[in-house]
Amino acid sequence: MNKHLLYSFIIVASLFTITTLVFIYGRGYRFNFNLSKPEVNGTGLFVATSEPDGAQVFINGHLSTATDNTINLMPGDYDVKIFKEGYFPWTKKIKVQKEVVAKAEALLLPVAPKLESITSIGISNPVIDPSMINIGYTVSSQSARKNGVYVLNMTTRLLTLQSASTQIADDTIDTFSSSSILWSPNGQEILATTSGGTMYILENTNSTQIPKDVNNTLTILQDTWNTERAEKEQARMYGLKLSLKKMVMENFHILSWSPDETKILYQASSSAGLPIIISPRLIGTNSTPEERNIKQKNIYLYDLKEDKNYKINVQEEALTSLTWLPDSKHILYVQDKKIFIADYDSTNATTIYAGPFIGKYAFPWPNGSKIVILTNLGNQQLAPNLYTISLK
Repeated sequence: MNKHLLYSFIIVASLFTITTLVFIYGRGYRFNFNLSKPEVNGTGLFVATSEPDGAQVFINGHLSTATDNTINLMPGDYDVKIFKEGYFPWTKKIKVQKEVVAKAEALLLPVAPKLESITSIGISNPVIDPSMINIGYTVSSQSARKNGVYVLNMTTRLLTLQSASTQIADDTIDTFSSSSILWSPNGQEILATTSGGTMYILENTNSTQIPKDVNNTLTILQDTWNTERAEKEQARMYGLKLSLKKMVMENFHILSWSPDETKILYQASSSAGLPIIISPRLIGTNSTPEERNIKQKNIYLYDLKEDKNYKINVQEEALTSLTWLPDSKHILYVQDKKIFIADYDSTNATTIYAGPFIGKYAFPWPNGSKIVILTNLGNQQLAPNLYTISLK
């Protein structure tokens, strides 16, 4: 009987010990069996992902793993480089903490992106709508019925991109080919102002239409659109904590919200020290150093989920082109006659295109697979057209 009790005790104790060891190992602890100084060391998990996947991961200069893999690392700061042949390398200093998952999420950009035309008849004045789905533009090189205002829907699934545009106004009623265009807040209408000063409303439909003259009702239209914008901004602010809302209203001139509305691009409206909103600070967050002492007119990005604030290192000339990629993790801008993509914390700023293009027109495709630019490919005898630059 005593032997049975002893055996039972040994079995229970062994199961308990094994379970405890597995639990400790799962929490990231590793065992050092050095006879002179045996010890248990706490580690952190490091997860590296990339798009596209299958990239090499170098840690402190040593090839350590591949993306879409998880390894254990001792707590500390590590220089991480993610590399795949044919793509620009991605680098970042990552902080690993005990029992915490540290992430490296790399968007790898091609060294030699593919250029593909969308239009071929010559276009001007491209303007993207607030939903970042439609691009309106004008054509003036064709006949009166072919000239006018066109809309490119970037979500239309067709065999060729050149068939994705629709004409919504021609030059038979007025010179829409030389008009300036402005999108409504919901992207359903365009306000077109012709060279003669007449203003028309054009519906974002799939066919040419009879434009509606709104000169006499312009004030009502502007009030309606301003109300729509204010209501949308109010809805975004509604869910914020009072302390966060106060900080935003007092210090932020909002340039844009990320597509998932978790981050704010802004220009500092005043110099100030931003208070800590989430206390205690979250663990496992972005390890890029933040700046909470902001200076008036500088550009910053505030992460609502992590309560982190980063300075965006762009020149003032980039402000009119500064926008988001659809993943809400990267920003796009034009500076020094080059097109850049950077991580949202301003790291890994990469020149994705330095060839000839016109103005600061650089629009992201809705699925993030490409960028739309306006260019004549450096040939001054050609009218400019829309082209895509592939990112994948």
